[in-house]
Amino acid sequence: MSVRIEEPVATGRSDRFSAAAGAPGASAADRRLLELADQCVMCGLCLPHCPTYRLERQEAESPRGRIALARGLTSGLIAPSPTALLHLDHCLACLSCQPVCPSEVRYEEIITRARAGLAARRPAPDALQRLLRDPKRLVALARIGALFRAGRWLPRLARALPRGSRWRRLLEELPEPPAAGASPAQRSTMASRGPVTVFRGCIASVHDRDTHAAAQRLLEALGYEVRIPEGTPCCGALPRHAGEAAAADRHAAATRAALAAAGGNTVLVSATGCFGDMRDHVAGETGPAIADIHAFLASDERIATLRFRPLAARVALHLPCTQANVVGEIGSIRSLLARVPGLNVLTLPEQPRCCGAAGSYFIEQPDMADRLRAEKLDQAESQQPDLLLTTNIGCRIHLGNGLRHRGAPIPVLHPLALLAQQLDNDAP
Repeated sequence: MSVRIEEPVATGRSDRFSAAAGAPGASAADRRLLELADQCVMCGLCLPHCPTYRLERQEAESPRGRIALARGLTSGLIAPSPTALLHLDHCLACLSCQPVCPSEVRYEEIITRARAGLAARRPAPDALQRLLRDPKRLVALARIGALFRAGRWLPRLARALPRGSRWRRLLEELPEPPAAGASPAQRSTMASRGPVTVFRGCIASVHDRDTHAAAQRLLEALGYEVRIPEGTPCCGALPRHAGEAAAADRHAAATRAALAAAGGNTVLVSATGCFGDMRDHVAGETGPAIADIHAFLASDERIATLRFRPLAARVALHLPCTQANVVGEIGSIRSLLARVPGLNVLTLPEQPRCCGAAGSYFIEQPDMADRLRAEKLDQAESQQPDLLLTTNIGCRIHLGNGLRHRGAPIPVLHPLALLAQQLDNDAP
């Protein structure tokens, strides 16, 4: 079932909606959302780039349709029915629509504000939703699962739960955590180049720990002092995307304090799903510089002093939506991988781009997520790679689970893990 979009919306600006923006009872947040939504001229250039529109071919499953829904729900012209809310929830917030928008509509702010504004009008989150939006509990459970190697046996036990159960889905998608990864490099003999901070994040601290070990190994080989913030601070992306802005802001504030305690003027982020919240909400205008770790390494003049062992392998490079649409840094990944002699890097097609992970989306919206994952895995397997590389922890878990379900023995790694594995000189 789709939501009917009223005719005035399809023509661009609407006097009724503009009037609602200036209504005396409208909150500042509502007025801001309506102003943002009114920038959309309904041209439809975003539609071919939207993963959910491509699957469903429904207007309400497109960015243009969701902007109209957000406008109608905020102004009171559309009731917050379960169907209307579901169309908003189906959005992956991949932001593939933003770069192609000629009007430069700020879709990310629209969808985030719409979800936050509707939070009080939704049913209270159930136990699973509360878990998925609580990074501390997720990390605690992930550590327990890693300790007991639950990823090896719990998915099989999950089959005793009813089909369609989201708890069954959660247990079936429980990944096996990676090994600790490459040991830190021997201290470089060059003069210290000062401290840099590596942000580990929450779930990534368990399921991307080999990536963080690799980052430390590479950075120390270049002479940097690596600092890790205490605990497992969260950037706030999980609750923010669910519309829980206050909880997200609390996580961002705690992370800001943890970064300040760690010191260092530059914070390096290896998980692209954390990058936007780290830049916009944790650091903001007064915090430390937030940098994509690939760009940081690739631009280092001493990267040429590192030697890498040859590797005759075919690797499929998956570029997450957040890498392309939020970080905007792709060339540095390819330039770093090009330093490994013999490596054949095969880039997956740009469209369809999204794998369906999107934070906790692959648990909460399994049908959409699995259809998107199947597209991406079909692309990857057609290239017959020895490895699949991706720069986001969510994508790594989601794609890795999909390959496991298919019985395809293709490891999924972060590019940094591969680089550290092939590093041939501990001290340049």
